[in-house]
Amino acid sequence: MLDQMARLAVFGGAYANPYAVSACLDDARARGCERVVCLGDLGGFGAECDAVWPLLTGGGVECIAGNYDIAIGRGDTDCGCGYADERDNHFAQLMYDHTLAHTGRDFAAWMRELPGELRETIGGLDVHMVHGSPLAVNDFLWESLDDDELRMRLDACAGGRPDVLLCTHTGIPWQRTVDATLVVNVGTVGRPANDGRPETWYAVVDIADGQARCDLVPLAYDWRAHAASMRAARLPEPFVETVETGWWTTCLEIVPPPERARGAFHVYREAMPTGFEAADGAGWAEPVEVRSPGGPPSAAIRPTASPSVPGRSGTPRDDGRPVVSLFGTPLFPPRLWVYSNFHCNLACAYCVVASSPHARRREMPAWRFRALVDEALREGFTELYLTGGEPFVHPDILEMIEYASDRLETVVLTNAMLFRGRRRRELARLSGRPGLVLQSSMDGARAETHDRWRGAGSWQRAMDGLDYAASLGLPLRVAMTQTPDNRDEVEPLRARLATMGVTGDGFAVRPLVQRGFAAEVDDAVAVSDAVMIPELTVTTDGVHWHPVGGDRDASPDFVVAEGQVPLAEAKRRIVERFLALRQADGSLPDAFHCAV
Repeated sequence: MLDQMARLAVFGGAYANPYAVSACLDDARARGCERVVCLGDLGGFGAECDAVWPLLTGGGVECIAGNYDIAIGRGDTDCGCGYADERDNHFAQLMYDHTLAHTGRDFAAWMRELPGELRETIGGLDVHMVHGSPLAVNDFLWESLDDDELRMRLDACAGGRPDVLLCTHTGIPWQRTVDATLVVNVGTVGRPANDGRPETWYAVVDIADGQARCDLVPLAYDWRAHAASMRAARLPEPFVETVETGWWTTCLEIVPPPERARGAFHVYREAMPTGFEAADGAGWAEPVEVRSPGGPPSAAIRPTASPSVPGRSGTPRDDGRPVVSLFGTPLFPPRLWVYSNFHCNLACAYCVVASSPHARRREMPAWRFRALVDEALREGFTELYLTGGEPFVHPDILEMIEYASDRLETVVLTNAMLFRGRRRRELARLSGRPGLVLQSSMDGARAETHDRWRGAGSWQRAMDGLDYAASLGLPLRVAMTQTPDNRDEVEPLRARLATMGVTGDGFAVRPLVQRGFAAEVDDAVAVSDAVMIPELTVTTDGVHWHPVGGDRDASPDFVVAEGQVPLAEAKRRIVERFLALRQADGSLPDAFHCAV
């Protein structure tokens, strides 16, 4: 024990990785650390279980027991890691069985003698070192725990709260001061921290004159040799992939949404739902039963899934990993929605974002739109939906459409009523662009039905616009919003649209949604992020969960982040929220698609 000052190197999770342990000892000495402490879990994950023991004893490393060491020392049948999910436990058991079989008797006996914690006064501070937390050896101290959760654990320390609490077990390093206590999760040297880099982590703690300071240190080591030893031992390939890439491919379910959303993988493949019909038949791109009075039901046609997204009822293509990323699957399609503006020549009685001629404009500058398109390409988006308001009232809309459709499959949502004069000539310029589709709304086969919700004269002008777009050879899609007035007009409208070339998957019926101007409509469907898969939506106000909630004023609950947020961060926040919204049984929400 040093009375006035000390520099300690503290690491967790040796994990049968002698390459990292050796590198950590060398690095700690180079940094002038007087003491090196290991907070437990000497085996597991790696292949060379016995090889870490002489490094620890020969390097003068002070060790406490982690849950792995307790289990191996006693010869238990499992690691006692604290996992609750059966998939987590499956992978944990594979590694524990290897460790138990490849740990020598003398090493196991040495583990049995390790203390469960260290607590001493260093440089005038009370320092408490544990494996999991003061509550339990396998308790997980995640960074996302709030201060009250940490206070509860600090209060569990026998002898009162320490000045410094050092722990590991989770495998992800972090530090925070709670009240007057510095809490540090030192990470693990034996396995990467799910951060996309093969380096691992440990902590250098400086204590002097009653003050403590911690640096979390990335550790470079010979991870290629470690991966080779694991393959030679025929350990499962997902474990080796983690060593090589830095991304966790197993034992994910224990990881809380904030930490998991930062990783590359989010859900076990076998946990992906395989049916996920829309809640109560309310999906915007799903068949919706429409009954004519006294007649048989008629269903709108379901559009084909985007070629970039696997089928709605399927799981992502099996790449051999047990886990998948949410983004790029049917649960979070690579489809970006952008609101070019919110003002509109119409004020439709059911508009989910309350667009009208008098709406707050919120017009996205063309330069920012171009930057979003470029960013979308970098982030793996394959489709872009450009909507409003009415996009064709934006002064730069033609340039924006051309820029987007040159780079991404682009769908422009328009009421098709403004294709006159200059806009008529501009629309002709878009003819023949292979990456472009126009999508419009027709809410009845007759003007009386359509105009009742969208305004007098709107049906004929929209039909004229669609006819003109069809004459240019522009691909068209049409969605019909189901209202109390148009239930018997699905088939007549389908027949009328077929004359323009809108057939099959190009036509669908979607329900009224209780948002925006339709918030008080009794027949409208209530929606929330709990029953809708995310479709990342960008407006000048911020990032939103789904285009039906693109108006911050009408749908504040759909706001993911306010202001200008990078798409990478927006994706991370959506994944975090999505994971947090999962049902109590671990299943995922039903799908509610907006795109035709």
